[in-house]
Amino acid sequence: MSEYDRIDFDMLEENDDDYDGPDAYVDEEDDTVLDLEDRHDSVHERTGVTQESPMLRQIFLSLFNSQNVHRTDAGGGGNGSEPRQLRTISIRDLQRLLNSRSVESPTDYEEDDDDDDEIENVGEWHQAWFPPHKEPQQQGVELLMGGEFGSVSSKIRSRRNKRNVSRMILDQSSRPRGAISRENMTSELIPNTNGTAVASYAANVYCGQFSKDYSFYYTCCQDFRLHIYDMTSPPSPYMKRPRNLRRSATGVWDDSDRDHDTTLKILKTIQGCTGRWTITDSHLSPDNERMIYSSISPTVYMTSTLDSSVTQIPIRFQDPNQRQRARTHWGWDEDSFGIWSCRFSADGNEVVAGGSGQIFVYDLLADRRTVKIIAHEDDVNSCCWADTASGNVLISASDDTFLKVWDRRSLGASQKPSGVLVGHTEGITNVSAKGDGRYIISNGKDQALRLWDLRKMCSSEDFDNGADRNYRLREFDYRYGHYPKPKRAAHPRDCSVMTYRGHAVLRTLIRCHFSPAETTGGQYIYSGSADGKIHIWSLDGRIVQVLDRSKTSAMTFDPSAEEYLLPNSTRNTVCVRDVSWNGNEPVMMSAGWDGGQSLSKSVVARHEWKGLSKMSYGLEDWMEKQNMERNERATRTRRTLRVPGAFDTEENE
Repeated sequence: MSEYDRIDFDMLEENDDDYDGPDAYVDEEDDTVLDLEDRHDSVHERTGVTQESPMLRQIFLSLFNSQNVHRTDAGGGGNGSEPRQLRTISIRDLQRLLNSRSVESPTDYEEDDDDDDEIENVGEWHQAWFPPHKEPQQQGVELLMGGEFGSVSSKIRSRRNKRNVSRMILDQSSRPRGAISRENMTSELIPNTNGTAVASYAANVYCGQFSKDYSFYYTCCQDFRLHIYDMTSPPSPYMKRPRNLRRSATGVWDDSDRDHDTTLKILKTIQGCTGRWTITDSHLSPDNERMIYSSISPTVYMTSTLDSSVTQIPIRFQDPNQRQRARTHWGWDEDSFGIWSCRFSADGNEVVAGGSGQIFVYDLLADRRTVKIIAHEDDVNSCCWADTASGNVLISASDDTFLKVWDRRSLGASQKPSGVLVGHTEGITNVSAKGDGRYIISNGKDQALRLWDLRKMCSSEDFDNGADRNYRLREFDYRYGHYPKPKRAAHPRDCSVMTYRGHAVLRTLIRCHFSPAETTGGQYIYSGSADGKIHIWSLDGRIVQVLDRSKTSAMTFDPSAEEYLLPNSTRNTVCVRDVSWNGNEPVMMSAGWDGGQSLSKSVVARHEWKGLSKMSYGLEDWMEKQNMERNERATRTRRTLRVPGAFDTEENE
């Protein structure tokens, strides 16, 4: 393990500069015992806090319980015999939780001419200051009915409540009009179960995605292990393994991965090259045969997915004259930087990466870095291609609250983006593209998921003339799980098309995605959440499904059997970091940190769509729900669409 994790509490006085980037969530063990009273008095003296608020003791308890007490494992291969170490946080982090002014001078920040952006109200960690939409929004409905998000006919049938697939097939056979599209039959089949555990790990899972052909599913863990699972066969029945052993794909028990248990067929397990803190991102090549992964270092590694090779090929984005420089006592030279996100190009011959305010392009055939651009004023947390076919338009998303659009054909020739997407008021954790070169979505620490149309982006000139101002809360740190009440719901120059709310983008860089085009036309948007739930929105703004990971069944249950109605869970809140929707069947896989405050254990769950016969509620409950929805639709119709003198018929409705 790196030296930056080996810091004790005595270093609080030195205002250290240890690793403080995104996802630096601090772990703990249940047997941690700290003298809270002494720490409480010490911080009172340093911060000048003379009167304790009612929540102060809870804040300190949450703070010091979140410290990491674990056995270090130098280089990822230690024997666990090293002494226990404590990792600390800085005075700045303390004061973010205390809701007090920083020890820094107020002049360190640019003054706000309009109003004061100090934190006024911390509230609950999952406080929803702006509630989600309960009714369809006009802009979203226009997008749904515009033909760019799948078949319009299936959406019309849904609005008329004519979604019976059997009736559709019978009607089609009596009136031949060609084959029924796959989307028409499956667009309403949204995964609706809280899931069953299919894999567990002792380390946090940071990435969990299906391959492009949905034939396998892979995870990347904080212990720098990559696991690849076969999705062409169903999960096998759970078998209790002998102590410290696991069952391999051949059914033989071994101890090569003793902290990993699964009911899925394992195709391959790769021990990645140890980097800094964790694997931050990964991506598959267009042919699914190669995978790249990044950590908070200047090097991205490439490995093969399905063959027996375990070779790790380094892709170095650092300047050539800096690669041989001596490292500092932290293990990294002074000019080092971290890569947070990486992507293959459309042809698989280049790799684009984003990190400490920069974006890079590496030519794999020429084996050299070809582009380096100072793109943002803060970390680039995520990047993606807007058009998966040509790979000419690149999107970068940063903690400076902005998304920037770059034309690959002019990268390097110009340091200016083609345009900027303005709307978030806090840093952006993830950006994901529909793949058509027009629409993308982004998750923000302002607890908003925004949909963008690249044709409506802000020009670089307008951005430089005033739209570049950010409206971040000065002392907010999303890693501690508290989002204070903001001054604004959006940037004054907001150019997003739609906003989706209801989830918690806290604790880690929560990811979001479009639903599969093959089966849904991309008409849904879904995201993980720090509140332990998976949120699925219709494009029109409404939440159509919420899956609760706190009610996920254990690995001993059959994922395809009848869903069991579990009692109210007393488990710690699961933090769902990544979710992936299968395009061949209505199944989701979610990667959740399941270890309580420490978040030191992860569980992958399988969420299926199940018909009424396998759901935990009865036919009477379902009929009552349908009647209520029908009455609500009728009421809305009479209020908004009633024409004087018209009859209230189904046709008018």
